Amino acid sequence: MTDVVNHAKGQDLRLNGVKKYSNAIVVYTDYVCPYCLLAETVIRRTIKDQNVPIEWRPYELRPDPEPTLRVEDPYLPRVWARSVYPMAEQLGVPITLPNISPQPRTQKAFEGFQMAQEKGLGEAYSNRLLCAFFQEEQDIGDIEVIVRLGVEVGLDAAELRKALEEDRYTFAHKKALKQAKEEANISAVPTIFIGSRRLQGVPSESELRVALQEAGLLERKV
Repeated sequence: MTDVVNHAKGQDLRLNGVKKYSNAIVVYTDYVCPYCLLAETVIRRTIKDQNVPIEWRPYELRPDPEPTLRVEDPYLPRVWARSVYPMAEQLGVPITLPNISPQPRTQKAFEGFQMAQEKGLGEAYSNRLLCAFFQEEQDIGDIEVIVRLGVEVGLDAAELRKALEEDRYTFAHKKALKQAKEEANISAVPTIFIGSRRLQGVPSESELRVALQEAGLLERKV
C-alpha cells in the first residue's frame, strides 16, 4: 500500500522467471496497513482448517525519517470512506481508523516480530499487532504496548523489553527490509507470494484458492 486505493483490490502478477517461493503463503505486511488485516482474513477463510503455513515478512511503508500519516489530514479519512470501510463491511471484518496521530512507526513492532519469529510465534504476533491497531486502537509504536501484546502470544516480557531497548533485532529487521526491497521488489503491501504467483492487494478467496491449488498447497475439489 503505497497508494491505498490503487492497491486495495488484488492484482495477480506472475513472477516471469523469478524463482518460486517456499512451500508456504508468504505475506509482506506493515502493521499500519488496513488491507493487511483484510488480506489476513481472506487467507484464513480460504485455507480454513487446512495445514497451510503462512510466513509473515516485514515492509515499512514509511520508515524513519519519512513522516507517517496523520488522521486529521484529508487523505486517511477519504481513503477509508471510499475503500477500506466498504471492503471491510463486505468481508464482515470489524475495523476502525485508529485515532492515533501521527500514525506510529512500525520498526520496533517489527523488531519484536523478529524475536517472535525465532520462537515460532511470528504468525500469532503479526495477527495480534494488526488487530490491536485496527480493532483496539492501541499504539503499536510504544514499547510497553508491544511488550504487552508480545506477552499475550507467548513472549517473555522482560526478555522482549530488553531486546527492544537494546536494539537487539535492529540489524535483523534492516536485513529483512533490504531483502524485501532488493530481492522481492516490494513497494506495496500486502504483497502475497504463493508458488509462482505474486498477488498485490487484497485477493478474493477464489484467486487465493487457485494460486494455492497450483502451488500444491491446497487440494483441488473434485
